[in-house]
Amino acid sequence: MRPSRRALLAATTAAALTSSAPPASTTPASAAPSRRPLRTGFERLAASGYALLDGRHVGVVTNPTGVTRDVRHIVDVMHADTRVNLVAVFGPEHGFRGTAQAGGSEGRYDDPATGLPVYDTYLKSGRPLADVFTASGVDTIVFDIQDVGARFYTYIWTLYDCMEAAQLAGKRFVVLDRPNPVSGRSAQGPVLHKEFATFVGRQPISQAHGMTVAELARLFNGEFLTAPVPLETVLMTGWKRSEFYDAALPWVPPSPNMPTPDTALVYSGTCLFEGTNLSEGRGTTRPFELLGAEGVDGRWAAAVGELALPGVHFREAYFAPTFSKFQGKTVGGVQIHVHDRAAYDPVRTGIALLVTAKKVWSGFGWRSDNWIDKLTGSAQVRTAIDAGAGTDEVVGGWRQELATFRRMRKEHLLYG
Repeated sequence: MRPSRRALLAATTAAALTSSAPPASTTPASAAPSRRPLRTGFERLAASGYALLDGRHVGVVTNPTGVTRDVRHIVDVMHADTRVNLVAVFGPEHGFRGTAQAGGSEGRYDDPATGLPVYDTYLKSGRPLADVFTASGVDTIVFDIQDVGARFYTYIWTLYDCMEAAQLAGKRFVVLDRPNPVSGRSAQGPVLHKEFATFVGRQPISQAHGMTVAELARLFNGEFLTAPVPLETVLMTGWKRSEFYDAALPWVPPSPNMPTPDTALVYSGTCLFEGTNLSEGRGTTRPFELLGAEGVDGRWAAAVGELALPGVHFREAYFAPTFSKFQGKTVGGVQIHVHDRAAYDPVRTGIALLVTAKKVWSGFGWRSDNWIDKLTGSAQVRTAIDAGAGTDEVVGGWRQELATFRRMRKEHLLYG
């Protein structure tokens, strides 16, 4: 009889826990003293002498965020270390070295710094991506990318696609963990409906998932992949779910429009403005913190300010994007100022901004391709706002499905 998915997941975890390399084990960080300094998955892997990679032909899925705390790239570090047989690199959206804008990648090339072949994973999945892994000659795939905690940030779906393709190609899969920069407190927002699945949401998770990439890998393996991949996770030590991204590690922009941890903090709510005819702040120095359009004035900041949303203030703002929507034009809108990260709810705030924008600006509209439905994961948010629903009513529309996801999520959390 075929073992159950739960049994397979437990077996994978048990195998990892009995690894011969204790410093790189998958023991949850909650088992460690709370005052231990933060160490990433890569730091713990390196400290073990790369024991998990011994004798393996290794390929790394990464981008500019895969760095040590002295900002050396892990590919450069491993390539220079004779204990690692690094034979390939795989780049996601924006590329391995991060030169491409949103919706782009760097293609196939040889990395000038190391001479390693770099393969493009962007928009590849299933058997075509498995064929890329096979052609690369690797037997172990390592994933190390800084996520930002939002369902529609594509790196977690690169993780999912690579796990699926690794299973098809018969490869081991190792995830090196990094912090969720907006903390791992609780899942928030609507849950994706499967009929709305795209590369900004492959599976039914919430809009702000509150998980690390290692936890997501366990969830994907245990709940969504048709056949689990041989998975090992190298966890962090010294990280707690309540922690935000501060000075413990250097911040490297995961993508061109994610310049700071402040951007990540608001992104899971204000990225929804990509689905409207308002600017989401691309082309400014404060993307996703500045929102606006031609014809918007101070009434918007006043209207959303009257809601007294926790942890955030709104300032009337005017700006001229250098690219993207309203390029070179002066637009009016708001700037978001988060003053209490622990109290701030980015998804609820994003919904409140949509509701009030529609009320105060007669020019408000959705993108014609209903991109908002792909971002929120269903038609519920759009249809509720169009029907005149307030913030509480819109948020209440996903309460039950969010509770179901939270129960599933709890089984895959690895940190206290």
